[in-house]
Parts: sequence; structure tokens; C-alpha cells
Amino acid sequence: MNKKMYEAYCRTFQGVMRVAMNVLDWSEPELLKGAGAVKELPKKIKELGYNNVLVVTDKGLMGLHLLDSMFEELRNNEIAYVVYDGVQPNPTIDNIEEARKLFLGNGCQAIIAFGGGSPMDCAKACGARIARPNTEIPKMRGQLKVIKKIPTLFAVPTTAGTGSEATLAAVVSNPKTHEKNAINDPVLRPKYAVLDPELTLGLPPHITSTTGMDALTHAVEAYIGQSNTDNTEEKAKLATKMIFANLETAYKDGKNVEARENMLLASYYAGIAFTRAYVGYVHAIAHNLGGMYGIPHGLANAVILPYVLDFFGETAYKRLAELADVAGLDCAGKSDEEKAKMFIAEIRRMNKDMNIPEKFEQIKESDISLIADRALKEGNPLYPVPKIMDKDECVALIRQLMA
Repeated sequence: MNKKMYEAYCRTFQGVMRVAMNVLDWSEPELLKGAGAVKELPKKIKELGYNNVLVVTDKGLMGLHLLDSMFEELRNNEIAYVVYDGVQPNPTIDNIEEARKLFLGNGCQAIIAFGGGSPMDCAKACGARIARPNTEIPKMRGQLKVIKKIPTLFAVPTTAGTGSEATLAAVVSNPKTHEKNAINDPVLRPKYAVLDPELTLGLPPHITSTTGMDALTHAVEAYIGQSNTDNTEEKAKLATKMIFANLETAYKDGKNVEARENMLLASYYAGIAFTRAYVGYVHAIAHNLGGMYGIPHGLANAVILPYVLDFFGETAYKRLAELADVAGLDCAGKSDEEKAKMFIAEIRRMNKDMNIPEKFEQIKESDISLIADRALKEGNPLYPVPKIMDKDECVALIRQLMA
């Protein structure tokens, strides 16, 4: 298939998906927000009639005692709970199966996902496996492969980045093949989300920066794509504005509750935007660098974002120019091309000032072809990007990322 025919195929597929998306349930999570909101969650769980829940988190958060106040309120509300804290930074198929076994073995009725993107992904995939006990994770990869209702999911983010509390996506690593399995289905979307800035006050600066740039990547990729709605455009612009106004403050002053709260909201809005409008090649490449080398997802997105925006060139200038205005850059009298390039330059400036590297030392030349194949398998024909990327272009871009 020549390039023009391939591009036509991708655009046709995306057009069909845009129409199909209109029949899906896009109900957004019910929010509990503000300082101390996590203490209100057990009351909500009790009101819904649940008295036994699985808590999915990681050992780092357990060691920081971030869950203690929630545990106390669960006990006060006579809600039994069992904890799965084995989630790895890129949750694996084994993590999902271990969590599922705990849920079933303890008669749990609902799931609390507590943490960053990894516990969220683990909890969602665990729910998918509970709903589809005869379907293994790799066979749920892609779109609408779960379908059946999962146990009610309560999401408590402790980073302002992934937006997983608002999305229908879960990403699970396969350590045997070094692949990431992206599962996308509306049934995975949490029913309730808790945005409590107090849970993010202790985040180290490098986690604040990379998760914040992850949220920006969600907003930007959603906005410049070709499957937006009025709501996704509004949420993507609002997220972009809030991230530019608050991320570096949160990075420099981690105890600033207002900046932390604004970043949580920005991450949530970006999550709403991309869960309907999709992401793009930044994520496709980042997922596969994460699968191959264990590079944290937020860090990967932060580094890759400006390179992919450069690749899109004039196909993205108008939309990036609009984001430059939203971000408050000094764009008076500038052309769309100039504004777009200012926006990309500002992303690079933010990365540099927050000690995010420009390139990756882990990438090996011998892996690039496989990484490109896997990235394009994820990205094409699904992601409605401004410009379709082929294998040679993907290989060239990944080479640009090598230190």
C-alpha cells in the first residue's frame, strides 16, 4: 500500500470511529474535591451500599502512610478492606492477576485505586479481568474488548499528571515481550474521583514536573487531533492554561496547596479531553520506550512532546498557535507559524528549567526498528493526528531522541 492510500485508510478508519464514539456512554466521574476530600470517600462508599473493598496502591505510598486517614475512615464506616500494594511502576500482567485473586478471595465488592497512573491502570485492568474471567489481558488490547461492567471503581490520584481518574484507558506491561498492552473501553472509566491536593504535597520535584508535563501532553495531543468535540476543546484549553500557570509554581514550591489543587484539576480536565479525542504519536512512542526500557511514562512524554510537534510542522500550526494564546505567551502580531514555534520552544524551556533531559541514554540502535513498528501499530490507524507518520519517519524521530 503506498503512502497516500495508507493515509486515506487511516483517515477513513478515524472517521468511522468518530461516528461510533457518539453512541458510547461519556458520563464523567462524580467528583469529591478539595483539601481533605479523601476522608469523605468512605462515607460515599457506604452510601452506595458497599462494605468490602479492594485497595490497589504501591509500597511507596504505603510507606509514606498516605492512605492512613482513608483507612481510618473506612474502619469508622465499618467497611472491610484488603490492600494490594504490589503495583510496579509499569504494572504487569502478574500485578493484575495478583490483585484479581485478592478481590475474589476476599469477597470484595468495589475497588479503590490510590496513587499515580500505575495503581490506576492496575485497578482498571483488574476490574476488566474480573468482568471477563476467561479473557487474558493481551486479548483485551485495543478498543472495546471488555464491554462487560466492571466493579465500581473509585480513583484517588496522588499525582497531577495521568488523568487516569477521568479516562477509559489502562496500560499493562508484558515483561516477557517488553510490550505495553493499551486497553480502551468506557467501562474502565472510574465512577468517582477524589481530587485532594493534600495527597500531592509531598511529591518530589521531578515527579511533579514529569507528571505535570504528562498532563500537558494529554491536553496538547487531544487538542491538535482531528476528533475533538466542543467539550474536549474546552477542557484541553482550560488544562493547558492551568498547567502553564501552575506547574512551575508547584515544582518550585511543593507545599503550595492552591497550585497543587489547580494541577489536579488541570490533569483531570486533560484526562477528559484525551479520553474522547485521543492522544497521538507522543504516547505511542512513549508507551513503547516504557515497555522496552522501563522509562517512566510522564518522563517519556515530556521528552518526546516537542519532537513530535516539530514533526507535525504546518499541519499543527493553527491549533498550536491557539494554545500559545491560551497559555499566555507574548504572541501579539505573530503569525500562526511563529506562535506555534514559540509554544514548542516554551515546552523545551519548561523541560530544561525543571531538569527534564532532552534525550534518552537508554535507546539502542538495534531496538529502534522494533520500537517504531510497535509505536505505529498503536498509533495507526487509530490516533487522529494532524499528520500520518510512516515507518521511516518514526525511525528518524526515535533516532533524534537518542543521547
